[in-house]
Amino acid sequence: MGNTTDFTFSDLIAGYVTNFDANNDIFGLKTSDGREFQCSLTPMTYAKLIQNLDEGYPDATGLMRSMLVPNRYLFTYGIFYPDNSRFDAKQIIFVGRKQDDYVFEKQNWWIDQLRSLANFYLKAQFGDQEIDYRNYRTTISLSGARSQVNFSQETDTISRLVYGFATAYLLTGEDKFLEAAEKGTQYLREHMQFLDLDEGIVYWYHGINVQGEQEHKIFASEFGDDYHAIPAYEQIYALAGPIQTYRVTGDPRIMEDTEKTIKLFNDFFLDKSEYGGYFSHLDPIMLDPKSDSLGSNKARKNWNSVGDHAPAYLINLWLATGKQEYADMLEYTFDTIAQRFPDNEQSPFVQERFYEDWSADTTWGWQQNRAVIGHNLKIAWNLMRMHSLKPKQEYVELASKIAEIMPEVGSDQQRGGWYDVVERILGEDETVHRFVWHDRKAWWQQEQSILAYLILSGVLKQDQYRRLAREAAAFYNAWFLDTEDGGVYFNVLANGIPYLAGGNERGKGSHSMSGYHSTELCYLAAVYTNLLLTKQPMNFYFQPMPGGFTDNILRVSPDILPPGSIKIDKVEINGEVYTNFDAEKLIVKLPQTKERLKVKVQIAPVK
Repeated sequence: MGNTTDFTFSDLIAGYVTNFDANNDIFGLKTSDGREFQCSLTPMTYAKLIQNLDEGYPDATGLMRSMLVPNRYLFTYGIFYPDNSRFDAKQIIFVGRKQDDYVFEKQNWWIDQLRSLANFYLKAQFGDQEIDYRNYRTTISLSGARSQVNFSQETDTISRLVYGFATAYLLTGEDKFLEAAEKGTQYLREHMQFLDLDEGIVYWYHGINVQGEQEHKIFASEFGDDYHAIPAYEQIYALAGPIQTYRVTGDPRIMEDTEKTIKLFNDFFLDKSEYGGYFSHLDPIMLDPKSDSLGSNKARKNWNSVGDHAPAYLINLWLATGKQEYADMLEYTFDTIAQRFPDNEQSPFVQERFYEDWSADTTWGWQQNRAVIGHNLKIAWNLMRMHSLKPKQEYVELASKIAEIMPEVGSDQQRGGWYDVVERILGEDETVHRFVWHDRKAWWQQEQSILAYLILSGVLKQDQYRRLAREAAAFYNAWFLDTEDGGVYFNVLANGIPYLAGGNERGKGSHSMSGYHSTELCYLAAVYTNLLLTKQPMNFYFQPMPGGFTDNILRVSPDILPPGSIKIDKVEINGEVYTNFDAEKLIVKLPQTKERLKVKVQIAPVK
């Protein structure tokens, strides 16, 4: 028997309406890569708009036929029958009320989503009680319930949640979010930090085990890939939350911790030989990246140890300080990526793991010779940020090349969205890169695609990037938002249905998932959309400590954007108009005071 489709199955189609035959209730739908389907409306077909968190159900069933106009992008879930070339559309999700309307390009869409996410995590972790990180749980269920009794607290997941709260304050000005960020930062300092006075460095524990009133420090990583080692990425992400909090407060204790952690990177992780770059692991006793005790992590370098500095903390640190040393460190990491990571002769994907001399390590652990789609997109996104700080043609060329290649090899052009991990090399007679584990789609990989194509569109002004950004944001907002319980889903199936089988992927909190990627997406999608694309002003909120920022200068640039593209429109301090600012340099000269100030800054695009 031949391999024929002689059975029914349900699936999702994402595409653009080509026509609507009202007499037969059939509409044409063309996918992003140009394939066209004929879709039949049935007596039970229903429709809705994409729904944001905390929004009511936006029914569109009564209007759906009038909304099936050419070039409108939509999702339809339905059934394929073996005896019919048509597709029965059972559900339709529209991305906006009008043909060229995309709801997530509204001025406050992402800000409202960020507020909802922060409220979800605030309630899940602390309920209606005082914010006390002693009650923090790494693991949170689908509905937001916490694990009980004995539990572990991981440094990075707390830091990532702190990032989310600080980011929520930046865009909303709600004090409860800043309180959560500052208390979390203090908890990290008191419970997760080790100060080595001899070396003048800080490094961060993997976490602590809490048993009743006792806590036990976990020094080296407990994860299989990094067991009994100090991985660079854990030290990197320990700074994510505190540095975002520093942008708001200027707390000098955060800066002191950060300087000592960067000294750890530069004294121990940095390869000072002619090869350069940062090693991925240190042994926990001698802080040696070449110790035999590291096993397969001995003298290795990877995407995380080089590429994660910038998005996790270093760009935000530069935005807050303007210090040349951080700009130089950024340039060093991006030059390393541009030089070492492309692998054009072997694969459309970048190489991610390396030996000391930058030869490819294709045998390590689970990764072998495999590509993480999101890492490729993350490189494109961050190269475009860096290009606005230090313009280099090689940054734009690599970002553009990744952006052009990735849709065909990393996205789902039938259903929308972006895949997870695939084999980097095609097998004999293969035309599609094989999935390593599954064809599910993770929330954080969608973030990388949305931000990559938003900033590419905003900086390079190319229509295809705007289209790809819209398609990616549409899939995320249509399928990842849990409008019942709050928060976002970890994974959805290829067809958009949430994957809730169990384990980490069922929860809203785990080693992998905290408040970081979802809130980072909201923050930067709002910034790129409003300030670069739709040209709408935005408000940002700060609460600087007295004398916290050097020379009382508050730097308010929301991200590294093209020079001259934005300016300060107006400033309020404690509710009063304030005029001592430099609109083009994006700095506010704070008044001398013994009290904390509430600063509201409106930033507008230069049209």
